[in-house]
Amino acid sequence: MAELHELPALDLRNLLRGGTVSAAEATAHFLARISQQNPLLGAFITVTPDQAMERARTADDLHSRTGTEDLPLLHGMPLGFKDLTDVAGVVTTHGSAAVEHKPARADAPLVALLTEAGAVSLGKTQVPEFGLTAYSENRIAPPSRNPFAPSRSSGGSSGGSAAAVAAGLLPFAPGTDGGGSVRIPAAACGLVGLKPGRGLVAAGESGGDPALLVVPGPLARNAKDAALMLDAMAPGNEYLAGIGQEPPPLRIGVTLDSPWSGTFPFSLEPEALDALRAGERLLEHAGHTLAEAPVRYDNRYPDAFTTAWTAGVGSARISPSREALLAPLTRTFRRRAQQRSPAKLAEALAFLRQFQHDTVAQYGQWDLMMMPALAQTPRPVGWFTGTGHGGGRWPAVQWPGDADGDYRKQCEYAPWSSMVNVCGLPAITLPVHWTGGSAGSGLPMGVQLVGPMGSEALLLQVAHQLDF
Repeated sequence: MAELHELPALDLRNLLRGGTVSAAEATAHFLARISQQNPLLGAFITVTPDQAMERARTADDLHSRTGTEDLPLLHGMPLGFKDLTDVAGVVTTHGSAAVEHKPARADAPLVALLTEAGAVSLGKTQVPEFGLTAYSENRIAPPSRNPFAPSRSSGGSSGGSAAAVAAGLLPFAPGTDGGGSVRIPAAACGLVGLKPGRGLVAAGESGGDPALLVVPGPLARNAKDAALMLDAMAPGNEYLAGIGQEPPPLRIGVTLDSPWSGTFPFSLEPEALDALRAGERLLEHAGHTLAEAPVRYDNRYPDAFTTAWTAGVGSARISPSREALLAPLTRTFRRRAQQRSPAKLAEALAFLRQFQHDTVAQYGQWDLMMMPALAQTPRPVGWFTGTGHGGGRWPAVQWPGDADGDYRKQCEYAPWSSMVNVCGLPAITLPVHWTGGSAGSGLPMGVQLVGPMGSEALLLQVAHQLDF
């Protein structure tokens, strides 16, 4: 039999439910993987072996009492949670040196939901400070690195979780996505990343999110595993049961248009275009019809999105004496958010509601929309901040203070992510291309498929149809 960390999450779940593998065995195996690999990858900030083993033994006791009949969906499955999300009794750092690091009093809704589904938390994964960036680097722990090229970033803000799944430190993982935070790291690490539509998963955290951008979603190695986790995140649905259903022939619009291009003109790297062409070939071979789909975006979008995206950091509880410990980007956007009038925020939110209406209407001419997942290959660690610590040096030197240059680089790197959150639509990223020519060779590159509201099942079916 393959090693436990080599198995798809669904196969491992079935072994756990059938009693072939105990929860304690699975937990110990993945804890050992973390101990071996995390010093290189920086995927976890905090590992909780004692708490995990206690939870695993409880799961095994349940199995011995009930057999396979009444076990929860994710019985005994090892998971990790982003260190933005509270796990009772475990420190939540928010990726920041400026906040007090103290154990959480209670589980966040997402943690409670997945714990109720039988999952076993192994610890907290690396994130950028307050989840603000498309890379998972901060001042409190080593940066999260890409398992396929450790000098490269694993993306953000769910970068530690993506690195852990791609490296076999976890079978799959929940992420949260407010501007691409599931899809960007999934694309960087060669995973399937699904952002559900707004309102599907009830465990989202809305504090500091006035535009309702953030939604939890799965990071997985294949579509079936993503469907399994989505079933746990959105109880009462049957995404896994329906994933084998053949989707009908679809009309898919292909676009390179981005709402960021007017403010931050970006260049599409050849590898991103290669991924788009690979996605087109796969979809056409599956019987779908593709055509160019130009999209018109209002050039006021970048300012409005940035206003809404950074509103929460302005209200975060940080003592004045500790504000100097914030990273330059966080400190800059916090100051601007605090200086911004309530009327300016209200104006931005009103614009984004109109942007949603206009964009959804344009996308609605097609069954699905497709675009590259990223405009560039996974970036070197330290590239966005200019610290240059990709070679392994940590703690990093003092970060330069070019917050606007950092932000611009992020928007040029991932110009097709945030507008999907504004529109509240489901989207999935698929690793359709590798720069080395074959899966696992070179760097992964992906495409993003965006569907109408309620199309999560369809997106998963298309991914499964394409053998992801």
